[in-house]
Amino acid sequence: MSPEPTDDATPTDGAVQDTLDEVHARPGADELHAAIEGVLMIVDDPVPALDLAGVLGVPADLVTEALVELAAEYRGERGGRRRGFELREVGGGWRIYSSPSVADVVGRFVVDGQTARLTQASLETLAVIAYRQPVTRGRVAAVRGVNVDGVVRTLLARGLVEEAGVAEEGGAMTFRTTTTFLERMGLSSLDELPPLAPYLPDLDADLGVDLPQGAS
Repeated sequence: MSPEPTDDATPTDGAVQDTLDEVHARPGADELHAAIEGVLMIVDDPVPALDLAGVLGVPADLVTEALVELAAEYRGERGGRRRGFELREVGGGWRIYSSPSVADVVGRFVVDGQTARLTQASLETLAVIAYRQPVTRGRVAAVRGVNVDGVVRTLLARGLVEEAGVAEEGGAMTFRTTTTFLERMGLSSLDELPPLAPYLPDLDADLGVDLPQGAS
């Protein structure tokens, strides 16, 4: 005679069913990869795997495994072709970057296809801000010898410069370059700005510009 079911079996059966429901509700590998790619395509900063897991509703270890698989796939290690972009873990988060193998092409596009669209006045003003930041409109105008209000507004609208707070002397608003500027120029940081001294050795003396460290 079969034993009668006990009350102790009910919670166990319910827990098993809940686990099965959770497993079935999780996205498959392809869906998970696609969801991760969709998020990574729109982020500006590296995203931790834990944050992705929270958004996707899956365990963090599965997200980390998927990220590692995607990174390998983009490198051509899963039988496919090597991509022109990479998935890297940087500073505790993950982000898609262009591959170093196509750096020359990307650099030419950034320089020829983006900055060339700026007017000469915009380029000159942007250069002064980049090397003298944070700097006021008045200071930029003194260096260029013309009013720069309109040009600065254009650079602000394009996201190449931003307000950097009020100057200690005079109380005027100061400006600095943005991460968009670095991306358009193909730079990782301002330390990679080319030195000006070999080309304009008397710039600081003639224009009264105190060049930042590493720029002269």
